[in-house]
Parts: sequence; structure tokens; C-alpha cells
Amino acid sequence: MSARSLRHYEDEGLIAPGRSSNGFRDYCRSTVDRVLVIRSLLESGLPVRLIREVLPHLTDGSDTGADVVCVEFLHEVQSYRDRLAARIAVLNDQQAALDAYLRQARRTDP
Repeated sequence: MSARSLRHYEDEGLIAPGRSSNGFRDYCRSTVDRVLVIRSLLESGLPVRLIREVLPHLTDGSDTGADVVCVEFLHEVQSYRDRLAARIAVLNDQQAALDAYLRQARRTDP
């Protein structure tokens, strides 16, 4: 994990590392575990805005209010997934068009 990424997570309010007496950041085990969850969610393509909303419920071990948040979050995730699927469909169409163009060009290439 790069220092730059950790600072970004801190700036986004996703983590709050402790500070040692010399001002250096101190990452306890729970913060390290939280960073692993953040990375996993980011790698899945979720935007920071959604991660920020659900992260406390994924890492604090509490179920308080989780049902309401979970339903709203799942709706947001589904919406994000649907937009992603639409973008993939457009890219697949563009790829198919380029493949057809290349096949045609190779047939007419002297």
C-alpha cells in the first residue's frame, strides 16, 4: 500500500490513523483491516462516495441500522452496476464494429 493511497483514504475520511509523538501516522491492526476492505471495494469499481457510506457498517461489527442502510446501499450498488453494464455493452458494440472493420480491411488488403 502506498503512502499516497493511505493519505488519500485519510483525506476522504475513510481512515483516521493515530499519530505518534513525532507526528508520524500510526496504523493499528483495525486500520490495516479497514484499508484492506477499502481496497477490495475500490477494486470492485465502487466509487469512494458509496464506500464512505457503507464502510462503517462493514468494519465496526455492529448491526445497528444495518438493514436500512443495507437496502439503500444495495440500491445504489445495483444502480452503479447497471450503469457499468450499459457502458460495457457500448464498449462491446464498439469492439464488434472494429473487429468487423478489420476483417473487411484484411480481405481487401492487396
